Amino acid sequence: MSPTWNAAPPPPEPAIGPGGWVRAVAKGAALALLFLGGLSLLLLIRLVERPVHGVQRPWTPWISQWVCRSAFRVIGMAHRTKGERMTAPGAVVANHGSWLDILALNARKRVYFVSKSEVADWPGIGWLARATGTVFITRTARDAKAQKALFEERLRAGHKLLFFPEGTSSDGRRVLPFKSTLFAAFFAPELREFVRIQPVTVVYTAPEGADRAFYGWWGDMEFGHHLLKILAAPRQGAVTVIYHDPVAVAEFADRKALARHCEAQVRGAFPAMGASPP
Repeated sequence: MSPTWNAAPPPPEPAIGPGGWVRAVAKGAALALLFLGGLSLLLLIRLVERPVHGVQRPWTPWISQWVCRSAFRVIGMAHRTKGERMTAPGAVVANHGSWLDILALNARKRVYFVSKSEVADWPGIGWLARATGTVFITRTARDAKAQKALFEERLRAGHKLLFFPEGTSSDGRRVLPFKSTLFAAFFAPELREFVRIQPVTVVYTAPEGADRAFYGWWGDMEFGHHLLKILAAPRQGAVTVIYHDPVAVAEFADRKALARHCEAQVRGAFPAMGASPP
C-alpha cells in the first residue's frame, strides 16, 4: 500500500460563524438528499440493467453523472472542462488532490474508478463504490493474473477505468511522481493492442482570500471536518478538468515509459493554470 502524503502542513481551519453553520446545514441536507435519491434510483434501475446487460451499464452511469454535476451546484462551486473526452476503449489517469476529484471526474465523463480493495469494506463509502461499479484491486503478485482478466472484461465492455497513479492524494497544488505499477496490466497481450490511455489534469482554484490548498484533502485530515469547511464557506472557487490527447499503449516500450508520458502531460497543465509546481 502506498504511504499517505504528508509533505505539507494543512491550512489553518477557518472560523465558522452562525452564517457558516446555516450554509453548512442547508447544503449538507441538500447533498444528503441528492446522494440518497440518486443511489436509490441507481439501485432500482440496476435491478433491470444487470440481468439484461450484464457487466455493461448503458443506463446507470447517466445517474452518477447527473448526481455529481448537481453536487457542484449545491456546493456553489464552478466545474469547468477543457479538451476532448476519449471515446475509444481504454483508461483514464489523473492527479489526485481531493475527495472532490471523484465528483469532478465523474461529472462529465463515464468512468469507473480503480480503488484499493480496503475501500470496499469502508462503511457507507464501500457500498456506494460497489453500487457505481468501482473496480477493487490488491497489489499482490498472486492476484495479478485475475486483475488483468478483470481489466480486460471491463475494458472490452466499453468501460473507461480511472486510476490515480500517484497512489495517494496531495494538497491539490502539485503532481506527485506517477507509480508505474498499474500501467503494467495494460501491457498484457490481450490489452496492449487496443487500449488507449487518456491523461487528465484536475486543478482547483481556491475561493477568493482562502488558502490555495483550500480544497486539498491529504494526510490525516478528517473527511467530516473538510466537508464542513467547504460547505460553510461564504464563497466558493472552481475545479477545472483538462483532458489531454489519448495515447495508444502499443506506442510505448514498457509501463515506465507510459507512466512518464502521462505524468508529463498531467504536470504540464499546472503552470498554465496558475498552480504551484511540485
